[in-house]
Amino acid sequence: MLELVHVTKRLKKKTVLDDISYTFESGVVYGLFGVNGSGKTMLLRMLSGLIRPTEGKVLYEGKILHEEIPMLPDVGVVIENMELLPYYTAYENLIRLSKIKNVASQDDIRLALERVGLDPESELKVRKFSLGMKQRLNIAQAFFEKQKIILLDEPTNAVDHKGVQQIYDVIQQEKKRGALIVIATHHDNDLRNMCDEVLLMDSGKLMLQEGRDEENG
Repeated sequence: MLELVHVTKRLKKKTVLDDISYTFESGVVYGLFGVNGSGKTMLLRMLSGLIRPTEGKVLYEGKILHEEIPMLPDVGVVIENMELLPYYTAYENLIRLSKIKNVASQDDIRLALERVGLDPESELKVRKFSLGMKQRLNIAQAFFEKQKIILLDEPTNAVDHKGVQQIYDVIQQEKKRGALIVIATHHDNDLRNMCDEVLLMDSGKLMLQEGRDEENG
């Protein structure tokens, strides 16, 4: 469980997150929708622990992030400007990343790449990848270690129709595994059907919450 308690974030004199309180539960897919600049990416950064709140607190399993625990222990993140190793293959990128925690096997890595439509045996270096291929690799690194929390910013960006379906399948499989998943996008027609809960953001405020069943009813 990940909880925001009256979280506000200011950058210089601008309030980018405005008094947000919300609880995110495991095994649920949350869709965070809003126009560019509404605060979606900043909220993902807050949830991931990449930034600290100006006011309020972020709780993980009841412990205060940055105080009682220094960082989230088990999170996979896709946020803008992700760093990939350009002179290595997709498989080599994940192998090197896996050395940090040593929890993913080589088979886990191969399967993760296959699930997003990348060939684990390919010798193609990342510097020659299309934007869509890079995005697929970013998504693979967010779940290949079976992370409990998965935060995805515009996951279908530059991905073709087949890739969108593969991402949809991955999200549903990770949900069944029990992961807490938050997807931020302004293309709500792409991802709304993937989500159990829909959250709308506007000017740093969390404006609306609706369950998919309630919406469709």
